[in-house]
Amino acid sequence: MSSDTFKKIAFLGIGNMGWPMAARLVAAGFRVSVYDVTPERATRFAADVGGEAAQTLEQAADSADAVITMLPTSKHVVDVVTPVRAVLASHALLIDMTSGIPSMTQALAASLESDGIMMIDAPVSGGVSRAKTGELAIMTGGSADALQRAMPLLRAMGTTITEVGAIGAGQAMKALNNLVSAGGFLIGVEALIIGSQFGLDAGKMVDVLNASTGMNNSTQKKFRQFVLSRAFNSNFGLDLMAKDLGIALEVAHDGGVAAPFSALCRELWAGAAKNLGQGRDHTEMARFSETIAGLTLSEQGSS
Repeated sequence: MSSDTFKKIAFLGIGNMGWPMAARLVAAGFRVSVYDVTPERATRFAADVGGEAAQTLEQAADSADAVITMLPTSKHVVDVVTPVRAVLASHALLIDMTSGIPSMTQALAASLESDGIMMIDAPVSGGVSRAKTGELAIMTGGSADALQRAMPLLRAMGTTITEVGAIGAGQAMKALNNLVSAGGFLIGVEALIIGSQFGLDAGKMVDVLNASTGMNNSTQKKFRQFVLSRAFNSNFGLDLMAKDLGIALEVAHDGGVAAPFSALCRELWAGAAKNLGQGRDHTEMARFSETIAGLTLSEQGSS
């Protein structure tokens, strides 16, 4: 399929992740109309990247045969899709790339189906850096026909696209991925704190972990870059991580699965989000662990 397959794409939500993802679609030759709750962002996107800046949801979605949502929560998705479904092109496709709640997504998909609108969920992993290069990992849920239609768009944004099941399955997988990521971050920070108090150099500990069986995504890509450097600017929010862990626990609860370690992990991240306040980067979880331990990490050890 070529970009001609889609005459117009509405991209709703051009935040830290949405902006580079929409930019990849523009670069691939798709006609993209962008909308954001902050209209100035859409105007700046069109000026800097290309595409069309829409000042209203209806303007962005008018006659669009594909709509991509990249929003904070499933409630936001419902709130933007509900008023525009009537102005979409016939047999339009909705691609929800939000890290959302599977049950809400399933309900929305069933509702849209009555209007002839296909829907898939396709949350992503990889962060802003891989969004910019189009190398995101995308996990998808939906019918085979809908996924096949979406592939030209997904391939413009990601290099690893994994079909994991029916509608909502992508979001379940994303929440579980972030659960594993959050657990790895938390136990890794605690190990650095314990070792620092013993007298080990935190930077050398990271080197050892990365050469040993303790290696994980946080030891490789977060501890030196954002924690020990004290930069805390990975561009993924602490509140969003806490939200995703809540979704993972909902999936466990709905399936009747006891998950005590997952519950403790979620409780700690939620506590950090409440304690540190709004607008914090998720790597600032380390600050919460440091506060509990009563010391601060640095390359040379602890203070």
